[in-house]
Amino acid sequence: MLQHRPHTTVVLAMSVDGKIADFKRSPARFGSRVDKVHLEKQTAASDAVLFGAGTLGAYGTTLTVSDPTLVQHRVQGGKPPQPIHIVVTHSANLNPEINFFKQPVRRWLLTTTAGALSWKGRLQTLPSTAGTPAQECPSKFEQILVFETPTGEIDIPAALKHLANIHITRLAVLGGGELVASLLELDLIDELWLTVCPLILGGNTAPTPVEGKGFLADLAPKLQLLEVHTVEQEVFLHYHLQRPAFLDYAK
Repeated sequence: MLQHRPHTTVVLAMSVDGKIADFKRSPARFGSRVDKVHLEKQTAASDAVLFGAGTLGAYGTTLTVSDPTLVQHRVQGGKPPQPIHIVVTHSANLNPEINFFKQPVRRWLLTTTAGALSWKGRLQTLPSTAGTPAQECPSKFEQILVFETPTGEIDIPAALKHLANIHITRLAVLGGGELVASLLELDLIDELWLTVCPLILGGNTAPTPVEGKGFLADLAPKLQLLEVHTVEQEVFLHYHLQRPAFLDYAK
């Protein structure tokens, strides 16, 4: 039986030593213009993109589809100009003043019951000014999705099933490592695009594409290499997650 969820692709750039940011967790801007074009193409091919609060906090923005050809291709295919941008966070402790909330994209929040209450509470009113009473502040998210396990964690499988039910068939995951680790542990990833950039970041605390507690070698997810492209100093690696035939997706 096929799993009922979107086809999910992780898209990340990393250093030669496998770091997606430096030890200060600064925004990772070491990818080339070619890598940015590649990321934009993967974003444009998706119905929605998913990323964690840490990734959003580092950049303050999300990558929009700006290439007119890519936008036109989406519209001609019956899709909106931009995919839905979904932030996944347990606490929903997000800064409402970052530029992300001014970008022309549809924003959704995937969180817990506590996270939803916290976020709505923080945006309930605008502070009053001289001579002006406090006003209600409209939600900065088009939708707030709450899917929760009995232990109070985000129920990612249930959330992805819901996305499939509303015709989101292709999902791109843009970071960070904790989110990717959770998806891998639950066997919810189909493909990975990794761009290897020509620098070494080092550091015990610098994040990697897959964080979390890790996998034992015998139980580690196995990959099949589909493509390798070299453009100037960068290497683009395309992998498929190996699964038993009865669990794999129909192509």
